[in-house]
Amino acid sequence: MYDLERYLSVRSAYGASFSPDGDVSVLLDATGVPQVWTLDGPGVWPEQRTFYDERVTFASWSPERRELVFGMDEGGNERAQLYRLDPADGTVTDLTRSPEAKHRWGGWSHDGDRFAFAANRRDESVFDVYVQGRTETGAEATRVYEGEGWLSVGGWSPDDSRLVVSRAHWSFDQDLFVLDVESGELTHVTPHDGDVRFTSASWGPDGEALYLVTDYDADTEYLARLDLATATPLGADGDVGAALDVVRCGGDWNIDGVALDDETGRLVYSRNVEGYTELTVGELDGPTTIAEVPGPDLPGGVAGGVSFEDGADRYALSASGRTDNTNVYVVEFATGETERWTRAATAGIPRETFVAPDLVRYPTFDDREVPGLFSLPREWTPGETPVVVDVHGGPESQRRPSFAGLTQYFLSRGYAVFEPNVRGSTGYGKAYTHLDDVENRMDAVADLEAAVEWLTAHGAIDPDRVVAMGGSYGGFMVLAALTEYPDLWAAGVDVVGIANFVTFLENTGSWRRQLREAEYGSLEADREFLESISPINHVEAIEAPLFVLHGANDPRVPVGEAEQVAEKAREQGVPVEQLIFEDEGHGISKLENRIEAYTAVVDFLDDHV
Repeated sequence: MYDLERYLSVRSAYGASFSPDGDVSVLLDATGVPQVWTLDGPGVWPEQRTFYDERVTFASWSPERRELVFGMDEGGNERAQLYRLDPADGTVTDLTRSPEAKHRWGGWSHDGDRFAFAANRRDESVFDVYVQGRTETGAEATRVYEGEGWLSVGGWSPDDSRLVVSRAHWSFDQDLFVLDVESGELTHVTPHDGDVRFTSASWGPDGEALYLVTDYDADTEYLARLDLATATPLGADGDVGAALDVVRCGGDWNIDGVALDDETGRLVYSRNVEGYTELTVGELDGPTTIAEVPGPDLPGGVAGGVSFEDGADRYALSASGRTDNTNVYVVEFATGETERWTRAATAGIPRETFVAPDLVRYPTFDDREVPGLFSLPREWTPGETPVVVDVHGGPESQRRPSFAGLTQYFLSRGYAVFEPNVRGSTGYGKAYTHLDDVENRMDAVADLEAAVEWLTAHGAIDPDRVVAMGGSYGGFMVLAALTEYPDLWAAGVDVVGIANFVTFLENTGSWRRQLREAEYGSLEADREFLESISPINHVEAIEAPLFVLHGANDPRVPVGEAEQVAEKAREQGVPVEQLIFEDEGHGISKLENRIEAYTAVVDFLDDHV
């Protein structure tokens, strides 16, 4: 049996980017936080390029020069700054120099002379679009568009004259625009009614169309071509349907991403089938026709983050499965020949000891079936196996079968792990994601009660040793489950969770408030309802011991959520342990902190479960 530190020390390599010379940069957490490393072939020892105590969030090579841009925040505050790295001498230049603002990378121009980004420098609650020369810094960036709301930049047109810009109204409603960089004119190209997602937009080879993923007039997301000549005359009063052509449907499942090389028309798109990734590779053979080629040979699980080499003869991507930690693979486009380039270590734990989950569905109160992942330890005794019910955040997210060291540790210690994708989860169609909106919020919590009923009926599980655990929105679900169904739980673990929807919405980052109110309800219209479902107002019902874990710099769910629920639960006589990290944000990212945090969680569960 291996200790917890070993499981948390299993490494990950991801975020690949090709240099102009065919090298690959990756983000590798060998030092305890993700840093930039480079390697020039499969299996070679990588060279570390950045040396910080803080996490690097992305790295992108220039298309023309041996230099790359990377992003990094401080203490999990999510106010990412952009830096240029010269690998020849290790020089790092702070490009943005605005530590109070968030910077969202928008990509290099094709000539490598400029890059674009969105930032909330002018007003914390809105994002503007900037273009900056590669040698410029800070205030030298040019604001090319003054925005409203949550804007992000999707990339440069083939001739570097335009940018595709996305505006998120909330998680299930986005719009796309085309921005003329020189004039600053912004053209709305996806006018529509209701909630429609337009994501993963890439420029077509001629710059006359965008290829994107959408659920326009459909329950599941599909790959579509948006003809810009048709879309532009429509204006804000038109409807995007006339400009959209279906390229590929996902059937009963979402197509959840597309990467397109705008010089060659070569592309990779992914289909999410019960949480598992299915990749299709091909080349545009006409506006909506794809000539497919063999796909990569990857471990079963989740894959993404595609980066094409110049000329698109190869592409890199990362892949992860429950029995395979995350690594970067390079694939020959024409043949699908696949090589694993990184060798992220498993901390000496044999891969064959890792446990894969079963896909299950269980009945809930309204005769629906809720999907989930269920893992049993390799050895278990009927009726005596404790179980951790682990709830994902979001809620517009999905628990997928990627590698998780903590999950594997629980399984090695004899716990079962159950991961339900309760109503509101993505991956199962638009209708399913809206089943928990606003006044239906507690229906998702009722899905957890049904999960425990299903587990109780399972021959392996001890119904007196069921743990509720979750992060962010999943933390709210834990607290709500403990207050709504107190007799079902032996313990609860709340990680950066929402305890009070009113104080959460009042104190969350101003750039997020509008998006979150569309999901949860607004302070102006729904305050009474939000108060009624907030776990903080029902703490007296909690019977199970509670562990509360949070980061002091959390900009999404402020640390006050943890502090108030821990204090009030203690006043009610609930056994409470509380752990707050001063150098973390929305989650625990640094290895030393993760070891301290989850060692305390495990000790807590050993005591109470």
